[in-house]
Amino acid sequence: MNKEKFNNWLDKPEKCLIMGIINMTPDSFSDGGNLHSTNQAIDFAYKLIDNGADIVDIGGESSRPGANPISDIEEINRISPLIEELGKNTNCLISIDTYKPTTAKFALDNGVDIINDISGLTYDSEMVDIISNFNATVVIMHMKGNPKTMQENPKYVDLINDIKDFFTNQIEIATNHGIDKKNIILDPGIGFGKVLDDNFEIIAKLKQICDMGYPVLVGPSRKSFIGETLNSPVNDRLEGSLAAASACYMNGAKIVRVHDVKETKQNLLIIEKIIESS
Repeated sequence: MNKEKFNNWLDKPEKCLIMGIINMTPDSFSDGGNLHSTNQAIDFAYKLIDNGADIVDIGGESSRPGANPISDIEEINRISPLIEELGKNTNCLISIDTYKPTTAKFALDNGVDIINDISGLTYDSEMVDIISNFNATVVIMHMKGNPKTMQENPKYVDLINDIKDFFTNQIEIATNHGIDKKNIILDPGIGFGKVLDDNFEIIAKLKQICDMGYPVLVGPSRKSFIGETLNSPVNDRLEGSLAAASACYMNGAKIVRVHDVKETKQNLLIIEKIIESS
């Protein structure tokens, strides 16, 4: 899928795109350490694409609660083989999950389409200029704190309005630095500085965030709010993840970021057909 087709799909009310997750990390919460070699990672990426991923999101640093940061060089070394392989041999959109400007510039120099910034452009002011210079798409995610501290008793005065206020501020920064509004995607950050009920409230009231006028990405897949509710380990959260992804779609999400691409694609296709028939 090329960038023009991507933007056209985002404008279609019944469409929801699938972002497949590839963690090139030893310590991510769900699947860290599962991909032990570059060849395994490449095979896994092609499997995601074959199963229906519209976007592949590659992460080189874990963002699980309590995770320690790594160096730019280590992050780039982890993601570069996949970027090179997919960039040469697929038309799938490639996203890089990073908040580091050096990593983002490397990725964009090598043909990546989307920067998925979990810091929401707050970590380093250089990031916004890099994205603007490349005319790239950015995912601005809301997170309270950072991965090391985000789950240390997060509290909100008014959850949804607090998130919307954050987005309003970061959108202004982005557009003032030349990022086109059509290149901005919002992510309310399920599991990032949120307690159990916060995550359910975000999904239930997602339309309020969608009404800001930007495509919304949501990543509920295998998150701890599902595990806590169902008393299920991380590798047994498929049904809960599908339910959450379905609710996100029906409440306006344009992209869902998931581990289980095939199952999510099939699930959302049925919902899409129901919406088209209404």
